Amino acid sequence: MTAEIDHKAFLASLPAARRNALIKRSNRHGLVHLTLFWGLMLGLGILVYFRVPGWPLLMLPLGICIIFNFTLAHECTHQTPFKSRPINELVGHISGALVFVPFLWFRAFHLAHHRHTNDPMRDPEIKDAPRPEGWSDYLWHLLGLTTWWGQLSGTLGRAFGRIDCSYVGKSARVKILVEAIIHVCFYMLIVFSSLKLSTEILILWIIPAILGQPFLRLYLLAEHGRCPEVVNMFENTRTVFTTRVVRFLAWNMPYHVEHHTFPQVPFYLLPEFHEDVQAHLKITSEGYPAFHRAYIQGFEAG
Repeated sequence: MTAEIDHKAFLASLPAARRNALIKRSNRHGLVHLTLFWGLMLGLGILVYFRVPGWPLLMLPLGICIIFNFTLAHECTHQTPFKSRPINELVGHISGALVFVPFLWFRAFHLAHHRHTNDPMRDPEIKDAPRPEGWSDYLWHLLGLTTWWGQLSGTLGRAFGRIDCSYVGKSARVKILVEAIIHVCFYMLIVFSSLKLSTEILILWIIPAILGQPFLRLYLLAEHGRCPEVVNMFENTRTVFTTRVVRFLAWNMPYHVEHHTFPQVPFYLLPEFHEDVQAHLKITSEGYPAFHRAYIQGFEAG
């Protein structure tokens, strides 16, 4: 029987050679995955653009590809998808802009989430946006309207200098202010573009992203939803056993306990790290449908 230890004790028990092997980043692995990921998104976009038969149905998979750029931006905040820092920064900014998430701000936000995972008073993911605990909240959460509003209004506020987040250090505030101004100007340019271009942007980007958002909400809720409010990453985070397609779109982040336990492990080594960690996993789900069935049952129990 495996002795129960927390994530810190587990990491300390790993031989130095093993830890070093697990944090080896690779431009090759990252660029291959990026080419396939953005290639799929671009291919679907071309089919929609040329209005192939049944093209409206393709807007949903296109939207899922677009919205899951969030997971790519997330990975880039850790500088792990690629060995090259400039590539991580460039891809992070592009993928963040595609889902209306300014990259520099998100990095500060997300690193605070790692420091205070599932702490209702300090984790920015849940401090101002508690997870749904009833049917109406759950359905509203999946629509993602509050997410869109929060992202856009937050960016606009920061563009006007309202950067009062405790997780943003003073040294980063000017960069985050400039980033927000650039994002606002970019989105305003889109809004005031020509009618023809606006139509294409709506069909190729905005509407698909809105359609895809509920799938990202379903995915993200499983990462920490209904996990204990404790410090141990083996208990406050969930690994979901899912399909290769989902793991591909999410850059292997369904291995989420593994990611929180050792954030420096790049996406392509998370399945390997899972083999090291699996005996210590406490919170898992056999797929996203199983997680959400259990989550909904919690409404009835309450």
